[in-house]
Amino acid sequence: MSPTSTARAGRVAPVREVVVPDVDSTVRWHEHDYPHPLARWHTHPEVEIHLIRAGTGVVLVGDHVSTFSAGQLVVVGSGVPHDWMSDLAPGEVVVGRDVVLQVHPDRMSRLAEVAPEAAEGVRLFEAARRGLELTGRSAVDGAAELEAVGRTTGLERLQHVFALLALLSRAPADERRVLASGLYAPRTDVAGQDAVESVLRYIVDNLTQEVRMTTAADLVGMSPTAFSRFFQRAAGRGFTSMVRRMRVVRACTLLTETTMPVVDVCYASGYTNLSNFNRQFRAETGTTPTTFRRTARTAPPARHPA
Repeated sequence: MSPTSTARAGRVAPVREVVVPDVDSTVRWHEHDYPHPLARWHTHPEVEIHLIRAGTGVVLVGDHVSTFSAGQLVVVGSGVPHDWMSDLAPGEVVVGRDVVLQVHPDRMSRLAEVAPEAAEGVRLFEAARRGLELTGRSAVDGAAELEAVGRTTGLERLQHVFALLALLSRAPADERRVLASGLYAPRTDVAGQDAVESVLRYIVDNLTQEVRMTTAADLVGMSPTAFSRFFQRAAGRGFTSMVRRMRVVRACTLLTETTMPVVDVCYASGYTNLSNFNRQFRAETGTTPTTFRRTARTAPPARHPA
């Protein structure tokens, strides 16, 4: 099967997720495996608190691209496109990979009108408008509270929801980081997001081969010139930049999780020239692959590249 047909076969619509409220709860809490129809480039008006229980891969929040691993906790603001992509073997499934809590910001705003204490939640949602990743103790404790929401009902569930929001809101500055850039303006129309999802999947599925912008443009029915402008606006970075970022992210994962020689990491990340790989890797991470590997093995777990 050609790269184009493979990418087309993986398209799932719609990409604007319709979050069905839980009539018995202020929030919607759910868990799912990967692959899953909801695990794709999509957006919704609800603020989302997302925990990865297992697996590794690439996380995209707006124009941010980095690696993820078990324990990652992210708050995605209203209307910000996002996706967690794992590179799996055919038929492979990561059971229970994702835990998701979603709540419409209007609910928190209305609550704050009668319960001023809830204004802290409103401020958290505003701070997450470009995505927030929690690390350290904040991520560990936040994950525990998020899991507790799923195990409880009634006032006990509400207690854990508020404890979770308070914990995330009060996380120290060195345990939270903003993800998407300040210049990112998401494109939230269904057609645009569907096209971006198809292109992202084409890139991921073909990273070790030649990835062509002309193929990507044909995939979504655009001329190369129109596609170049579209992708820059919709994904927050150019097509070539996205391919380079995805390849360096894969290289970071291989350098951290395997003992493959750097030259083999180079080829496994889609590069055919070691000097070019070193140059592109330094441009994205600020260091060489060898130094990155040495530092990653002696430093606490982190998401790479920053």
